[in-house]
Amino acid sequence: MSESAGPARFGRVDSDGTVYVVTSTGERRVGQVPDADPAEALAFFVRRFEALETEVNLLSKRIESGTLSPEEARKAVNALSTSIAEANAVGDLDGLIVTLQGLAPQLAAAQEARKAQRAQQNEETRAAKEAMVEQAEKLAAGNDWRGGVNRFRALLDEWKALPRIDRATDDELWHRFNSARTTYTRRRKAQFASENERRDGARKAKEAIIARAREIAGSTDWSDTAAEFRQLMNQWKAAGGAAREIDDALWAEFRGLQDQFFEARSAAFSAEDDEFRENLTAKQSLLDQAEATILPVTDVKTVREGFRDFLARYNEYGKVPRDAIRPLENRVRALEHAIKAAEDDEWRRTDPEARKRASDTVEMFTTQIEKLAKQADDAEARGDLKKAQKTRESIKTYTEWLNQATKALDEFSGNGA
Repeated sequence: MSESAGPARFGRVDSDGTVYVVTSTGERRVGQVPDADPAEALAFFVRRFEALETEVNLLSKRIESGTLSPEEARKAVNALSTSIAEANAVGDLDGLIVTLQGLAPQLAAAQEARKAQRAQQNEETRAAKEAMVEQAEKLAAGNDWRGGVNRFRALLDEWKALPRIDRATDDELWHRFNSARTTYTRRRKAQFASENERRDGARKAKEAIIARAREIAGSTDWSDTAAEFRQLMNQWKAAGGAAREIDDALWAEFRGLQDQFFEARSAAFSAEDDEFRENLTAKQSLLDQAEATILPVTDVKTVREGFRDFLARYNEYGKVPRDAIRPLENRVRALEHAIKAAEDDEWRRTDPEARKRASDTVEMFTTQIEKLAKQADDAEARGDLKKAQKTRESIKTYTEWLNQATKALDEFSGNGA
């Protein structure tokens, strides 16, 4: 490279070996190279310039590629500009400075882009933190005492992973988030304390229920004790739950006492059922005999005595199965009703006052018919056929009544009254 074509044209070597560089501000000394001829000395400082030129080119590329932040790029340009201005090198130092200055618009654009990026990042961070605060406040107002703890931990980790934004906004959002977390923790502790108190109350109530169950588990008063066990079960349900392990143990003990009583009752009822079925067979047999001998009722006195004997034998047998009680009672009542109906019929036929009333009724209707017949004859004699016809229609009505009264009187006569 000739001195006129390259960086060497911006320098010279004095007779004493001192090398100078020429800049826009004039000529300045850059140094000497011991034991070197002028060409070697000048070449030494040219290489220094070329090194600076390489730095400028590399810095330009890094800025263009965006590998440096605007702040880092600006600092690097300023530092390199200062180095060039003070460099002991020979070359177009002013040109390198101009090249670096030419990066200013690019740095300004990068700075604006960086500013916009930070603004967007801040906005996204603010929105994310506001969403987290809203979640935290919702959790604080809710009752998710188990899942809420894990969610608060996750939110806190997410919060720490986010960058800070402007201090006032960041502090305000953090205050809301932390207040929500504090409120949730306080309410959760109060809830668990209340829950523990309630569970302890349930434990005591169930222990009292078990104590009573122990007292009655051996009872043979099946009906009343079964009813009391049902009441104890209702009390158990109303008591609520104790701690799981304690509640399970208490339930196992209470259920065991219930089983003890109800199994004993079932065994007793099974023995009773056998006895009841035997009683049912015997009572059905007695009823079959009674129905065959009593129905139909012909001799009231004999039937009544036979029925008393039947009832005495019938009642000697004890209880029968529940579903057989009503059918048996219906058959016994049917016998009683048949005998009572026969007794009422006999009394009606033998009652003197009733017979006299029947006789008087027959006599009254007979007299009335005779009277009406005379009136009809008189009306015909007078030629009042309309009156005669109306009177004879009345005779027909009284004749029907007379027939009914005569039939009732005949029933009394049929008994030899």
